Amino acid sequence: MFCAGRIVHHRALSSFATAENDAPSRYGSRMLALVTGGGRGIGANIARRLADEGWDVVVAARTTEQVEAVANETGGRAVALDVTDREAVERVVADAEPIDLLVANAGVANQGAPTWEMEPDDWWRVFEVNVLGVHLCCRAVIPGMLKRGSGRIVITGSGAAYLPPGSGGRTAYPASKAAVCRYGETLAAELAGQIPVFFFSPGLVRTELTSWAPDDLPWTPPELAPQLVAALATGRYDDLAGRYLHAEHDDLDDLMSRIDAVREQDLNAIRLRR
Repeated sequence: MFCAGRIVHHRALSSFATAENDAPSRYGSRMLALVTGGGRGIGANIARRLADEGWDVVVAARTTEQVEAVANETGGRAVALDVTDREAVERVVADAEPIDLLVANAGVANQGAPTWEMEPDDWWRVFEVNVLGVHLCCRAVIPGMLKRGSGRIVITGSGAAYLPPGSGGRTAYPASKAAVCRYGETLAAELAGQIPVFFFSPGLVRTELTSWAPDDLPWTPPELAPQLVAALATGRYDDLAGRYLHAEHDDLDDLMSRIDAVREQDLNAIRLRR
């Protein structure tokens, strides 16, 4: 039976198709990832990729039917979750622990009117999901990760955080993504040497969120964001924590090969240049 805020198991840990020696493990057990916004689009693809890599995945989103479909497909676990509900977030994390990877992906962009015509609560709702939701999920998993001395956090940002506003651009989404990218960078600094925190742009991916956009835009292949998250989850790229990473335009191995220059020149960072 499915109930909001409670995890439903769709497959036993021992029944992963991936070979035991190839799958990420923690003391002989499969490692666990919590993916928010996992019922569709980028989040669902991330959940699928992690499951393919041998992770046990908790798929979380607001719509029961969507998360159950993805969990059934991936053999993961499903939970209905509003990331802006502190008690629900804390309950889900407590039920799922130990969580080895948080993918804080849930986000909205529902600004359908000019800024000055929107109801303030509707405008603020974008921040509640895109920023507060990320924070509530992070603060819920961090204590357990610190106690165990392991874990990683990956936050879905956006190029909207810094790109020039387009014609007819809205204020809520880009401002919220600028905030969450800065949140990811500063949280990485706060947790340096303890928990690697990453934030990234998936690029312009064709999803329900971008269904309004014309076909002739420079669309990013949908497999690149899941590929990036799966790579970050391995631990091989922890030195890139706190850096702005783009799923299509950044080569992680190249960045690692010149990590000293990345640090000295403060590359892959959203900065004001004069």
